[in-house]
Amino acid sequence: MASIEKRTNGKGETTYRVKVRLKGYPAQTETFNRLTDARKWATQTEAALRERRHFKTAEAEKHSFAELIERYTRDILPTKPKARNQGQQLRWWKQELGSYSLAEITPALLSETRDKLSKRTSKTGRVISPATVVRYMAALSHALSIASKEWEWLEANPMLKVRKPKEPRGRIRFLSEDEQDPGGQKVEGERTRLLKACRESESPILYTVVVIALSTGMRQGEIMGLTWQAVDLNRGRITLHDTKNNERRVVPLTGKALELLKEHSKVRHINGISLVFPGKNPERPVELRKPWMAAMEAADVEGFRFHDLRHSAASYLAMNGASLAEIAEVLGHKTLQMVKRYAHLSEAHTAGVISRLDDRMFGDDHG
Repeated sequence: MASIEKRTNGKGETTYRVKVRLKGYPAQTETFNRLTDARKWATQTEAALRERRHFKTAEAEKHSFAELIERYTRDILPTKPKARNQGQQLRWWKQELGSYSLAEITPALLSETRDKLSKRTSKTGRVISPATVVRYMAALSHALSIASKEWEWLEANPMLKVRKPKEPRGRIRFLSEDEQDPGGQKVEGERTRLLKACRESESPILYTVVVIALSTGMRQGEIMGLTWQAVDLNRGRITLHDTKNNERRVVPLTGKALELLKEHSKVRHINGISLVFPGKNPERPVELRKPWMAAMEAADVEGFRFHDLRHSAASYLAMNGASLAEIAEVLGHKTLQMVKRYAHLSEAHTAGVISRLDDRMFGDDHG
């Protein structure tokens, strides 16, 4: 219950000291110059105590935004080894909002800061993409969720009420295949030219790495971080234990990729090096950026990144009849959403499925 004590000091000034006591909670006190303010605070505080809202509000006022970022960076980020850029992203948020208390971090303030972020330019002078803004927001949102659910510094995560910028449709770029000109002569496509350039590269492993990427859809980091312990040449498979989605994935290894990796295994170091593609420092993978760029130039392939080899693998699967679920399984995606970008490439296959279903159900009725 609330009690209000009237006090008068030596100068004749009057104040009202409010004390709110509720069983199971520590007493809450505050002092006001006006009796109406004292009564209002008493009513609101008592209601908040009964609804268990008061303490989280008080905690939010007690802790600053900068304090949240510092604690999260110290205690949580080290447990997230794949969060490569989140430290830099959180430092930006701290620079913008560090002086605020957590009680002041509202959806409106976050929206305003999001808009400021969306106007930033990168080192190359380009305005950062909506996808980058989303990643910045996701990094902060997790920190706010931890502060709410585990530390009880916040009533709720205010970022959940902030609209994310719309991201463009996923980029699809795959290597073109061989074609015939009007005269019936074969015209080499990008894939043939690139593979030829990789085979002739000064790097003895570039061709093998690119073939594996095209055959399996593995990410560059997954290939370059590959260890011999994860490769089963006899059974023709690679087991990835440390993936982007934190789930174990088994990748089939067949045909040319398996042949090349078997050949590569013959020159495997015998001094205990575990990396399949070690660099000068055997504990780190070889650097392929320069050989890759040289091969791209020699093959006259433009606007193509190493990651697009993964898109190429998925595109070829779609064009050869693989379902979206099968593509997702090969690429290691948790949901079909990420592979829907390849749906248009498998339209012919989808039409074939419907046609076969139609023949099975109504074949006797045709004609």
